[in-house]
Amino acid sequence: MLTKCRRYLRWLTVTLFLAWSLGPTVQAQTDDATKKVLTLEEAVDFALKNYPAVRASLERVKAAQAGIGLARTSYLPRADMVWQTNRATDNNIAGLVLPQSIIAPISGPVPATTSNRSAWGSAAGLLFSWEPFDFGYRGARVDAVRAARDQANAEASLTRLDVAVATVNAYLTVLASQRTVHAAEADVQRRETFDKAVRVLVDNQLRAGADASRADAELSRARVNLARAQQQEEISRAALADILGMPDTSLEVQESLLLGAPPERSPEITPLTSNPIAQVQHARVEEAQAQVHILDRSYYPKFYFQSSVYGRGSGWDPVGNFEGGTVGLGPDRSNWAVGLTVTFPVFDIFAIRSRRAVESANERAEKARYDQDLQDLTGQLRKAQASLKGARQVAENTPVELQAARTTEDQERSRYQAGLATLVEVADAQSLLVQAETDDALARLAVWQNLAAVAASQGDLQPFLQFLHDKTQGRP
Repeated sequence: MLTKCRRYLRWLTVTLFLAWSLGPTVQAQTDDATKKVLTLEEAVDFALKNYPAVRASLERVKAAQAGIGLARTSYLPRADMVWQTNRATDNNIAGLVLPQSIIAPISGPVPATTSNRSAWGSAAGLLFSWEPFDFGYRGARVDAVRAARDQANAEASLTRLDVAVATVNAYLTVLASQRTVHAAEADVQRRETFDKAVRVLVDNQLRAGADASRADAELSRARVNLARAQQQEEISRAALADILGMPDTSLEVQESLLLGAPPERSPEITPLTSNPIAQVQHARVEEAQAQVHILDRSYYPKFYFQSSVYGRGSGWDPVGNFEGGTVGLGPDRSNWAVGLTVTFPVFDIFAIRSRRAVESANERAEKARYDQDLQDLTGQLRKAQASLKGARQVAENTPVELQAARTTEDQERSRYQAGLATLVEVADAQSLLVQAETDDALARLAVWQNLAAVAASQGDLQPFLQFLHDKTQGRP
């Protein structure tokens, strides 16, 4: 018994030791497995491939494309087949019955008396029908479905643009949050160093005790600002992960390129008619025009070439006598027919005119919305260009602000240690420095963000991504 206890204790000790030694390694491997580092281009590409709204829009395009094939099937001939077997009485009666779907018609002579006897009956037939020409009606319907397909395509492009823009903004927001955290961390480090220096002076009675309290307060405020910056970084990182569809993955962004000097040139202006927003509305205009064209092709005669082959069998003879047995189970009398049927809805002209007036008004409304979209897109582009210009000017001046703030902070600390400045002046200089560091980092990101805004207002992020690619290749 004692031996078993010793073995158990030895086994338990080894297990605890292995768990203690291998635990951090396993945890590190798990963290590495859930951590993903993405460049901006990779993030955009990943979102466009995996975002549910993009997948849904692509499926709608496929459905609209299939609708074109469905509309084209109206050009094909139609063939209907029927087979019928029944057991019924033959109590036929003369007289008229209004058209309905309840009472079954009976063919043959009218018997003198009624009977409950029943006989077999059968029928089989094939009707072939084809519309050789339609004065452009079916073509107009195909054009309407094709316009719906074009609209679905444009909406898919718009969805892709919205997702790409949202990804870029979320990615840049993460970078901005990281730079803010870095500036806050540097501020905490500077204030910790200064706080220690102040305490040495206070302990040696070279400064008043109030300076130590003020230094502690400034340090605590810096730590609070750091905690808030870290909180905002985690929130922005979670937002990016949500857009990418990876909420359970720890995302890391590569910041080296976007924090460098932005490109000096501006994106070329492209026609706003190529913007997906304008393309969607233009497709709606074309769809409304197609509906008007369908109504223009509606008030024409319909020509149907038809042929039929059919046969019937009955258990009653020509004079209405019951033949008995299985007579009538199979068709024994056959016929065929060939002909041309012409139909013309004479009084539909009034309804067609009213419907055409409705669709024409809808077409004019869609054209007005298209003009409004172009006007709005022009205004957005001008605002984005003005914002980009201002962001470039800010980015040109923030390095000067940063250098001056660093010099000021260094000088104020030296003057304080020499007894020529107050602690308030040093605290103000340190606050100015952390603000300058934040402004300098965010100013460069603002230029990139405005470059993306200009590209998005034109409906294509490719110029922005090309700038980023040129930056990767070392081109200005």
